[in-house]
Formats: sequence, C-alpha cells, structure tokens
Amino acid sequence: MIDFPRRHRVPYHGRFRIGEFDTGPPKGSGTETRLENELKQSVDRLDELQRKLFADQRHALLAVFQAMDAAGKDSTIRKVFSGVNPAGFRVHAFGRPSELELRHDFLQRVAARLPERGKIGIFNRSHYEEVLVVRVHPGALAAQNLPEAGGKGFWEARFDSIREFERHLARNGTVVVKFWLNVSRNEQKKRLLERIEDPEKNWKFRLGDLDDRALWDDYQAAYEAMLRATSRPYAPWYAIPADDKDYMRATVARILVETLECMDPRYPRLRAAQRRELQQGRRRLLAE
Repeated sequence: MIDFPRRHRVPYHGRFRIGEFDTGPPKGSGTETRLENELKQSVDRLDELQRKLFADQRHALLAVFQAMDAAGKDSTIRKVFSGVNPAGFRVHAFGRPSELELRHDFLQRVAARLPERGKIGIFNRSHYEEVLVVRVHPGALAAQNLPEAGGKGFWEARFDSIREFERHLARNGTVVVKFWLNVSRNEQKKRLLERIEDPEKNWKFRLGDLDDRALWDDYQAAYEAMLRATSRPYAPWYAIPADDKDYMRATVARILVETLECMDPRYPRLRAAQRRELQQGRRRLLAE
C-alpha cells in the first residue's frame, strides 16, 4: 500500500462533521502568480511521471472527482492534466445511467471504464453518484428496480460494496485517489449566475442545477455519510477547498504528483537480450 499525501486528506476514522472542511484556502496560501507557477511545475512533473508509469506497466492511477454543480471539476481536470500524453490518459464523465446500465449492478458501468496498468483514468463523477444523487432523489433509486431498495441497512451495504471494490482495485495495482471539491453555497450561486449572464457560459446552465441547489442540506448530509464511510487507507478522499480555483487546481495537482511519486514508477530494467538488440540496432544504423 502506498503512503498517500496527508494534505487535505479526509480522516479514516470517520469522527468529523462536514462543516469542519474549509471551502476557502488556508490563510497565506499564496498569490495568484505563485499558485499558477506551482501548478505549472506540477503539470510538468505529472508529464514526466506519467511517461514512467506508462513504461513501467505495474500500476494504474484512478482519480475520482465529485462535487456539487459549478465547483470546477471540468476546468480542474483540463488544467491539471494539460501536459500529459493522451495515449496514456482517459477521462470518463458519468451522467444518468442508461436503461441497460440500470439493469446491471451499480458498479458495472464504472468497472468497464477502469484504466489498465500503465495508464491514468479520470472519473468525472463516478460510482459515488449511487450514494449521493440516488440517495437524495428516491425516484432515481426506484428506477433501478432493486429488491428492498432504500430499506434498513441498504446504504451501509452499498458503502460496503464500494469499499470492497476499491480494496480489490488496490490489491491488483490500481491506485485510487478521490477528490471532493468543496464549494460553498455562496460561491456556487455566484458561478451559476455567471453561467446565466455570460453568453459563452450559457450552454453550461440547466434548470435542474437549481433543483439540486434547493436540496443543498440533503446533499451535504449525503456527502458527510459518504466521506465517513469510504475514506480508507487504500482509497483516500481529499477535501479540496474549491472557492478559489487557483488554489484548488494547484492543490489537486500537487497531491497527484505526490501520489505518483509514492508509487515510484520507473523505466523497466532491460534484460540481457534486450541490451544485445540495442547494440545490434546501433551497429546496423551506423553501418548505413
């Protein structure tokens, strides 16, 4: 098991309240220029580490992003991974399940999108929607047509399935790191208004965002239960303050760099036969 970074890591013991997590950056966290420089350094380092991960083929990295609407998931993913090689990197954005997906267990569609060893996978929303949206909107759970859906012990059983799934991934070389981008209600309002007032952002707005916003307290309770139940040493959650986008992006990038460094990806050591092939290739090229 790797030694995950501690900065903003959600405790494993579960004895906390969601209000304890800050939405704004710590005091003295830095100027915009310093944070931009820090992000650039991390982006460059991610590129280097990803190339080693791709060559090493021992591990995969799965980064999960969850947040309320307008917290900045899309832009954070775009900025943080702007330097990586697309050949070894893939993003999956999970929306409402299809009718076919609803007839499978809730982990089936994410299991089909896992990164293979040597690659980085990003889940923009994920299997955690099944203990967030589905919990807040009973109709979404009813659509799954499950026996005893929502009954006593249902949600703890679902958390148990998630923990077992992520433990299985960890045992088989997939390192799971999860980011909850913690935006405040006031900041969300500001960003939603920007989507309405800025013509270039109109396409991002949907009226359903306001329906979810009206259920803010229900969502916060669901997030608290989720974080308590599923932040584990083999698949930790990080609560990232999201009101300052520069701080959020720099922090996510730094944690990813530190996680990959702990994985210690390396270029594979060549066997004797491979070294002989290199020498033969060199001689043939020089002889042309």
